[in-house]
Amino acid sequence: MIDDRTFEPMPEPEEERRAPARLKSRIYTAIIRAQQEDGALATLSASKQSGRDLCVFEQLGEIAPVGAQAKSTFYCNVCHARILAEHMDNAPIWWPNCPYSNFQKP
Repeated sequence: MIDDRTFEPMPEPEEERRAPARLKSRIYTAIIRAQQEDGALATLSASKQSGRDLCVFEQLGEIAPVGAQAKSTFYCNVCHARILAEHMDNAPIWWPNCPYSNFQKP
């Protein structure tokens, strides 16, 4: 016979926990940089056509009279939003369509 007293009761499931925004931001940056090592990123126009919304800086880069290489660069690399997001949770980032801003949302 099985003695029920030998089994501990199952704990109640904990509240679902989300990864911190800083961690999400650092992972996103690492993924993009790994993609860059494999070759050029998609152009801003190609990204937009695939359904991805562009942040304000990427929109400027898309319409700027620059070469294809400049249109396939990682604009977030020089943006203050990336730096804030990688070092702070609840960072004061408000750029529309910024992936780092999206990570900050609860």
